[in-house]
Amino acid sequence: MAHRVAHGGELREPTLIDDELVERLRALIDLAPLQNAPALAAIDSARRALPDVPHVAVFDTEFHATIPDFAATYALPARSRERIRRYGFHGLSVQWASERVPAPRLVVCHLGGGCSVTAVRDGRSVDTTMGFTPLEGLPGATRSGSVDPGALLYLLRRGTTAEDLDRVLEHESGLAALGGLDEELGFGVFTYLVAKAVAGMAAALAGLDALVFTAGIGENRADVRAAVAGRLGFLGVELDQQRNDAVEPDAELQTGKSAVRAAVIRAREELIAARATRDLLDDAGLHRV
Repeated sequence: MAHRVAHGGELREPTLIDDELVERLRALIDLAPLQNAPALAAIDSARRALPDVPHVAVFDTEFHATIPDFAATYALPARSRERIRRYGFHGLSVQWASERVPAPRLVVCHLGGGCSVTAVRDGRSVDTTMGFTPLEGLPGATRSGSVDPGALLYLLRRGTTAEDLDRVLEHESGLAALGGLDEELGFGVFTYLVAKAVAGMAAALAGLDALVFTAGIGENRADVRAAVAGRLGFLGVELDQQRNDAVEPDAELQTGKSAVRAAVIRAREELIAARATRDLLDDAGLHRV
């Protein structure tokens, strides 16, 4: 049984779950509380229900292990850089999308409850918007996305507690704070930031051959896809309006004149996790489940 876990740190490769690993993961809950706490609850329940079955943790960060140091490094003192770097998340989703739409220079927009944009060169992650935690980068359903760290220090110095700040950034911000995608402000901020992130990832790739939209918003909001693509015409992105409005994943969206392939792909992280689990159990000589 595979369990998808997000984290920061040295844990990356699929791993058999034992008590020691569970405790290590508990120590990392605060790096990605919206994912790790539910994942650990699921692990506990599954291990109680199926004590004689091998359980495997498959990490959302593994796909991003190929990000080069210059893209993963924060401009912090060396004592901090030893612990804090860009790990990235949504790796299982990005890996699936990159296999479905192979391209030398691919940008994947995972737009769901959490949102990220990733640059993929020849099937390998080279940069992504989420960082040490999933809070960095784009706003999500309730997450703030990137905020000036000076503004956060300002709030802390004026009486906001770390616990209050954590609650606000994780649970009370993002699209929820902007009225959602059906409000002009929320829609405008969100689609602007996604397009800006895509352009940045195109710079990381020195060009753009294909663009993928995936996850709940990416798969189901034609208006979001159109607004993002509309800002990326300078990169050669051109969507077919009728196709975009009517499409169901998996499908291509570009016009015949578009210089960039565009697609909407259904997120299937569970298939990547299942494959990793099968391979690990085979390598360990354990029976598949």
